[in-house]
Amino acid sequence: MCYKIEILKMYKLDNRKNIFLSILIILALIFIGAGLYLQNSPRTLYPGEILEYEGQDLSSINDFRENSIQGPQEINVSSYRLTITGLVNETKEYTYEVILNSFQKYRKVTTLHCIEGWSVKILWEGFMLEEILDTARVQPESVIVIFRAYDGYSTSLPLEYIENENILLAYKMNDIVLPPERGFPFQLVAESKYGYKWIKWITEIELSADTDYRGYWESRGYSNDASI
Repeated sequence: MCYKIEILKMYKLDNRKNIFLSILIILALIFIGAGLYLQNSPRTLYPGEILEYEGQDLSSINDFRENSIQGPQEINVSSYRLTITGLVNETKEYTYEVILNSFQKYRKVTTLHCIEGWSVKILWEGFMLEEILDTARVQPESVIVIFRAYDGYSTSLPLEYIENENILLAYKMNDIVLPPERGFPFQLVAESKYGYKWIKWITEIELSADTDYRGYWESRGYSNDASI
C-alpha cells in the first residue's frame, strides 16, 4: 500500500514538473516570436534625422516604444492652440506658428528614461518653457505647473523645477519636426524625470497652487516626483 502511495506521489511530482517545463517552453517561444516580429517588422524612415551631434551618438526615433494612453494622436496644426491659463495675469492662446516665430530656439541633448526600463538619447530643439510662461505674467502664488494633452493625459511639475532646469518645450528631435507619434506639435523635455513626465501633444498649461494635484499615472500610484 505504501509503495503505491509513493508511486502516486512521484507521478504527481513528475506531472507538476512537466507542466512547469511546458509553461517555460511556451513563454520562451512567445519571447522568441516577439523578438523576431520586432526584428522583422517595418521601421519608419525619418528623412533628415541625425544620429550624431557634436561627437555624441544619438538614439533613433525608432528606438522609442509606443506606450501612450490612447495611441498616437493626429493634431490639425491649423486649428491647434496652446493655452496658458490658471494663476496668471493674462491668459494666453498661441497658435503653432506664433510659437515657432516668437520665441528663441534652444538645443539640448537629453536622455529620456522610461520607467519600463528603456532609454533614448535625443537632440531636442525647442523653446524655454519659462520664457513662454513669462508672457502670461505668472502670479506669485503659483507653485505647480499642470500640463494637459490632446489625448486626455496630464501631469504636473513644480514651477521652481521648470525655472531652475531650463526645461524645453520641444518641437524638433534629431533635427526633424516631431512626428505625430512622438508628440507633434509639442513635447515636454522633462530632464532628470522619468518618461511619464515627458508629456506629448500638449494643449494646455495651467499655473496652479494645488500641490496635491496628481496627473494620469501619478493618480494611479506612480511617484509624483519622478526623479531618476
